[in-house]
Amino acid sequence: MTPAGQLHHRPTAELKVSVLYEILRLRVDVFVVEQACPYPELDGRDLEPKTEQFWIAGDDGVIATLRLLVDPPTADGSPVYRIGRVCTERGHRGEGLTARLIRAALDGVGDHPCRIEAQAYLVEMYAKFGFAVDGDEYLEDGIPHVTMRRDPRGVLGPHTAPGNRVR
Repeated sequence: MTPAGQLHHRPTAELKVSVLYEILRLRVDVFVVEQACPYPELDGRDLEPKTEQFWIAGDDGVIATLRLLVDPPTADGSPVYRIGRVCTERGHRGEGLTARLIRAALDGVGDHPCRIEAQAYLVEMYAKFGFAVDGDEYLEDGIPHVTMRRDPRGVLGPHTAPGNRVR
């Protein structure tokens, strides 16, 4: 096994408490502490029955993670997925871990629509996975963001209203 570790994914309800703790710790370390953005990290969405956690474990525990949510379906009943809480431990950035996680999540999404609320500086990276900007840039916790969507079948409607943002 490489230092980058092994990729895992499971519904939140199936995680060992210790793994969930490591995922949440990493998210707080990156989004709250490192980015100096106090916000309610524990938003309840991790506990939704269809939420899946993706993570890469290294020698010292979880080193990269994202969550995959299922939002309300489109008018034709198609599920809409949302990738969020994408982060990598500082010492492991630049190793391709985010790309591994996103590819794995998109494998689960298939040809269904998927959204992401991306930090603006990451637009080009997410575009490599088929995401396109869908709306104006906005500030969330003082950080520029944009809504992006990946819609292989063309069924998503207008972009998310600012009041409906989910990290």
